Amino acid sequence: MISSSDQSRDILTARPPRTGVWPAFVSFGAVIAAQAYAILTSPAEGDMGHLQKIMYVHVPAAWMTFLSFFVVLVFSVRYLWRRRENDDLIAASAAEVGATFNGLTLMLGMIWGRPAWGVWWVWDARLTSTLVLFLIFVGYLALRAFTDDAQQKARWSAAVGAIGALNVPIVYMSVKWWRTLHQPPSSPATLDPRYTMGLRLNAIALLLVMIYFIRRRYEIARLERAVEHMAEAAAMGGQ
Repeated sequence: MISSSDQSRDILTARPPRTGVWPAFVSFGAVIAAQAYAILTSPAEGDMGHLQKIMYVHVPAAWMTFLSFFVVLVFSVRYLWRRRENDDLIAASAAEVGATFNGLTLMLGMIWGRPAWGVWWVWDARLTSTLVLFLIFVGYLALRAFTDDAQQKARWSAAVGAIGALNVPIVYMSVKWWRTLHQPPSSPATLDPRYTMGLRLNAIALLLVMIYFIRRRYEIARLERAVEHMAEAAAMGGQ
């Protein structure tokens, strides 16, 4: 049987995959191209004017938030079932990326809300449930940061991640279940055709960014965990 310290040594000494800068170039290049297309081709909206163009980041960022936390849910459940360390690391990586997109969604929503509603923030169902989702995953990341035992950290965070991700349908359905200032969910089917392609392209571009971030964070997490295993093995050997 291969020990965890041997596996960790293999991870640290293995040659990294030769992906180079291409994944980052493609991902962020796609964002720049999609933004340029959307901004240059879409006219000013009748009520909001050019403020409408925040939609090309705000809406896809919300979608990536949901997708990231869906990854957290899947791999948290997989960890609780199989107790595989890699599942825990993927869930944690997706949680960091999802929390980042969640924070971006909230920030852009506030920028949009100030001229549209006259206030930066209102405690309506969509905004409040999105904030609760953000706080859940900030708590998830804090739990991981302040729990030293790796297995305990993985079990506790898997439970929090799986339960927290169940808030995503509440966020999505909040504008249908309760009265809210926020408009119904945006989709290509509900938009003026002049805005549809820009929204689709930006959604694809941010999806590439999300995948890139989760993959890179997972690779870093594996290296961090390998270092932890080797430090533990060295400490045990020195006793």
